[in-house]
Amino acid sequence: MGAGRAFAYGAAAGLIGDLLLGDPRRGHPVAAFGRAAGAVEQMLWRDHRGWGALHAVVCAGSAVALGAAATRAVRGSAAASVALTGAATWAVVGGTSLAREARAIGRALEAGDVEAARARLPHLCGRDPQALDADGIARAVVESVAENTSDAVVGALVWGAVGGVPGLLGFRAVNTLDAMVGHKSPRYRRFGWASARLDDLAGWPGSRVTAVLAALAGDDPRGAVRAWRADAARHPSPNAGPVEASFAGALGVRLGGTLSYGGRVEHRPVLNGAGRSVGTRDVDRAVRLSRRVSWLALGVCVAARRIVKGRTS
Repeated sequence: MGAGRAFAYGAAAGLIGDLLLGDPRRGHPVAAFGRAAGAVEQMLWRDHRGWGALHAVVCAGSAVALGAAATRAVRGSAAASVALTGAATWAVVGGTSLAREARAIGRALEAGDVEAARARLPHLCGRDPQALDADGIARAVVESVAENTSDAVVGALVWGAVGGVPGLLGFRAVNTLDAMVGHKSPRYRRFGWASARLDDLAGWPGSRVTAVLAALAGDDPRGAVRAWRADAARHPSPNAGPVEASFAGALGVRLGGTLSYGGRVEHRPVLNGAGRSVGTRDVDRAVRLSRRVSWLALGVCVAARRIVKGRTS
C-alpha cells in the first residue's frame, strides 16, 4: 500500500474516531505535549525573542521528529501505517469537541439561560462572557466555530497531506504553542513572538482551504467570496480573517465588531456588513457548515496527497 492510500484510510479513520469518540477526558496526547512544552518553557524562558525561538524549535521539532520516527518504524506494514495515521489524526483534530461545546452553548441560549451560556463560553474561546448578551455570545460562538474549523481540523489535514504523520503532529504542536505562549501578555510579548509567527505561517494554507470550502458548502457561495474579498484583509489575524469572513458570507450573518479579551476591549472590523446580526439559531448552522467543510477537506487533502505521491513514486 502506497503512502497516499495509507494517509487516505488513516485520515478517514481518524476523523470517524473523532466523530464517535471525541477527545478523551484524561490522557489526551495534546495535553501531554502541553505539559512537556510547559516544562521546556520553565527551563528556557527569558524575556527575549531568541530564547522563544529556541523554545518553539525544540518543542515543535520534537513533535515532528517523533512522527518521523514512528513513520519509519511502521514503514514495512500497511496496516500499521494506516493505524498510525488514524491515531495521529484522531489525536490532533478536535471537530467533535468543538461542535459539542458550541451546541451546548446554543442549547442554553435557546432555553433562555444566558448565565449558563456565559459559564460555558470559556470552554470554547477566551472572550469575557460577562460583557456579552445572548446575541453577543452567539456571535462569539459562530466566530470560534469558524476559526477552529481551520485550526482544529482543516489545517491539520492539510499538513498531514503535505508531510504525513510528522506534518499532523507538527501542525498541532505549533498551534498548541501559539495558544500557550503566542499571546501579547507582558510575559510572552517577546518570548512568544516566534511561536505566534510560526503559527501564522503554518495556518496560512489551511485557512485558505477552509475559506474556499466554506464558500462552496455554505448557503451563499457568492456572498462568502464577496465577504472574503472585501473584509478578510481588515481582520487583525491573517488567517482568521479569510475564514471568519467566508463563514459570515456563507451563513448570511455579520461577524466582527467590539469584543473583550482578558479585560482588554478590541474594536474589530465588521465582516460581511450586508448580513444580519447573529442569532441563536445560527450556532447550529455554523456547526453544520463546519462539519461539511471538515469532510470536504478530507477529500481534498486525500486527493492531493495521492496525486503528489503518485507523481513521485
